[in-house]
Amino acid sequence: MDLRDIRSAQERIGRYIKQTPLELSRTLSNKLGTNVYVKYELFQKTGSFKVRGAFNKLLQLTPGERSRGVVAVSGGNHAQAVAHAAKILGIDPVIVMPDSTPKNYLEATLGYGADVVLKPTIRQAFEEVESYRQRGLVFLHPFDDPQIMAGQGTVGAEVMDELPEVTDVVVSIGGGGLAGGVSTAVKSIKPEVRVWGVETLGADAMNQALDAGHPVELAEITSIAKTLGAPQVSELTLKIAQDLMEGVTVVSDDDAIRALILIAERLKVITEPAASCTLAAAELLRSNFTPESHVVLIFCGGNISLDDICRFRMRVK
Repeated sequence: MDLRDIRSAQERIGRYIKQTPLELSRTLSNKLGTNVYVKYELFQKTGSFKVRGAFNKLLQLTPGERSRGVVAVSGGNHAQAVAHAAKILGIDPVIVMPDSTPKNYLEATLGYGADVVLKPTIRQAFEEVESYRQRGLVFLHPFDDPQIMAGQGTVGAEVMDELPEVTDVVVSIGGGGLAGGVSTAVKSIKPEVRVWGVETLGADAMNQALDAGHPVELAEITSIAKTLGAPQVSELTLKIAQDLMEGVTVVSDDDAIRALILIAERLKVITEPAASCTLAAAELLRSNFTPESHVVLIFCGGNISLDDICRFRMRVK
């Protein structure tokens, strides 16, 4: 997966997705003492960046593969993205989800017309996929797939096209597909740009993998940032992080919630903790920025329930 793949993905998926806004935030710029921009990917169709990779993968399937259908595993945004993209393209999707999937994610995935199968854990959900693959369904991995990653990388290409003076990009990491695609796009176009990864404590598979030098399976996901809850990263996404990223900043759930509240009150948008954690990380990284820096925070998604927002707000009082 390289810049050519990402540029091809831009052309391929353009009619199916939104080119989301990239805007300077005076509030965040004043707060961090530099020029801070927000890439509002939470305004993307289905509420997150995931449709980019889903469409890029599905549009490259053969007619025979399309006719057999597709299967995906997700407890969050990938589920909705695959369900939406598959239905738009006339492909039958099966989504295997863990029982712990938040109600709003489950209902949205069903609403997009997917056949949903629930399993007790995310590990068992991945195991269930094999039976569908044996029936001929194509598996859409949430991150360990170059075509999926190239689609996600179009976020980074849009940033570079619109803001060539960018110096730093702060991006969340779940399994590493978004961060890997964005890093590849950004560094290929302007190698001196620094890409900073972000995870939350309890969903920090990439940070642990970087420390160990190989993917590490988390015993459980304890963070509230469920959409960052990949049980482990892949060899591919780890290699990209090692080669192209400055490192991973791990923030607490409470700091992600405080950032979420600030964003809601001042920027007037509701993010997931998986997105607001980029602001929490930028605050920890601020010594790396100068008044002349141009820092982009990628708000990767906004699929969060009102019940969760109320619960989070009580938690940090």
